[in-house]
Amino acid sequence: MKRSNRLVSLTNYFIENPEDHRSLTYHAKQYNVGKASISEDLDIIDTVFQDEGLGYLHRAAGAGGGVRYVPEGSEKNGKQFIKTLCEQLEDPSRILPGGYLYMSDLLGEPKTVREIGRVFASKFIHRNIDVVMTVATKGIPLAYAVASFLNVPVVIVRRDPKVTEGSSVSINYVSGSSRKIQTMVLPKRGLKEGAKVCIIDDFMKAGGTINGMISLLKEFNARVHGIGVLAEADDEEEDRVVEDYISLVRISNVDAKRQEIQVLPGNYSILN
Repeated sequence: MKRSNRLVSLTNYFIENPEDHRSLTYHAKQYNVGKASISEDLDIIDTVFQDEGLGYLHRAAGAGGGVRYVPEGSEKNGKQFIKTLCEQLEDPSRILPGGYLYMSDLLGEPKTVREIGRVFASKFIHRNIDVVMTVATKGIPLAYAVASFLNVPVVIVRRDPKVTEGSSVSINYVSGSSRKIQTMVLPKRGLKEGAKVCIIDDFMKAGGTINGMISLLKEFNARVHGIGVLAEADDEEEDRVVEDYISLVRISNVDAKRQEIQVLPGNYSILN
């Protein structure tokens, strides 16, 4: 294989297998070349990844050494993407009756969802996440996007148990917006005990749903290592029950009468 072809093949491997640690010997055997040649290839790929703000290659020395791709996007790219999201969400045609904001079209665009996943993963990549959790239904595409960059499975919490998922654990929780008692369930086989979990959701007002997932995780002795929400409502009348989280955008004002929306960057832009 020519070197140019090998570089393309290696780059594709890293993009498709983030956080997958492999030795230089493994890659050398794959392409039937020496480790010195592979090492030079890695230098080139690493430089391009960093220049493009796509992450970097982490290399470890020693007998157990090797290389893995860390998809940690640049802060500059992340903030620029969030700025674009804010501009898209400020379109007055998104206002729905009751002061709600239409966002389903964004969650249906693969390119946008993938970039949301990249931005969140960049914040959670060093937290040793075992699994990404979300609640059905709108958070599902976001959870899978984040999980694809972290290279971990997805667990979906549902409102009602399914016979095809076997025995389940259920809890009752108070919805932050409606103050109603609701139920969420998770199959016993869906989550390993002691797992390190990243919770992803599309929208948060008071945080009741996320707080419910946190309570559910306690039944599995699992720990929350990160919480990410696409959009949070800036509502002073609501008592926020979740504090340690990362948001991409903040919906500050929706005025149905004046057909005005104010969407600001979330706390992603100010957190280190």
